[in-house]
Amino acid sequence: MHLSIIIPAFNEARLIEQCLQSIATSLAANHYPGFTSEVIVVDNNSTDSTALLAKRKGARVIFEPINQIGRARNTGAAAASGDWLLFVDADSLLNPGMMADIVQMIGNGKSVGCGSTMRMQNLPWWTNCTLQIWTRISILFRWASGALIVCRSDAFREVGGFNQKLYATDEIDLSRQLKKWGRKRNLKFFILRKHPLETSSRKIQLYSELEIAKQVLHCILNPRRSLQNKKHLPIWYDGRR
Repeated sequence: MHLSIIIPAFNEARLIEQCLQSIATSLAANHYPGFTSEVIVVDNNSTDSTALLAKRKGARVIFEPINQIGRARNTGAAAASGDWLLFVDADSLLNPGMMADIVQMIGNGKSVGCGSTMRMQNLPWWTNCTLQIWTRISILFRWASGALIVCRSDAFREVGGFNQKLYATDEIDLSRQLKKWGRKRNLKFFILRKHPLETSSRKIQLYSELEIAKQVLHCILNPRRSLQNKKHLPIWYDGRR
């Protein structure tokens, strides 16, 4: 089993080293015969030291000039050699327990892939409620969050990877495609719950409640227009870090 870990990164100099260290720690705790891995950071046109820091931590760095999360993930997958792909955001931290669950999932041969529940620190009550609602939806519909998604590389390529017409929610679209692919082969796609992924709550600190509410409302009222044009998705693409 060869696992390719792919990290899309746009101006992530503050957090990329912590992410890579969490990956190294998780891999070291789950070292088994026949299990190999590679770590690929996709520098998505950063203007800071993201690429340099990633190289210093031993990651392979490739460049994607067009600033789009799904495109960056696809660029990483195209360069990957693994028979399994693990996409994780640069502001998230893997843990050894989660990696053990992923390795077990891969080894049982019964799954096409998985997502994970998430944990965030220091959330205001309204954001914590929103996260709990999303967690229930994610588990019920088996939709992965963009922070982490794992899948077989052959399935990923056959369904076309992340939909580059979308600038957000492309992970939900991919989850649906992977479930369809898996059903035809009696393979499951599910959400890991035992060891949640720790991910940053920085958007809650960087954006006001009003800004977030406007973004969510715009996506609900005009989903096609919003999700297919990054100008309508400032919380993802305005570069605030």
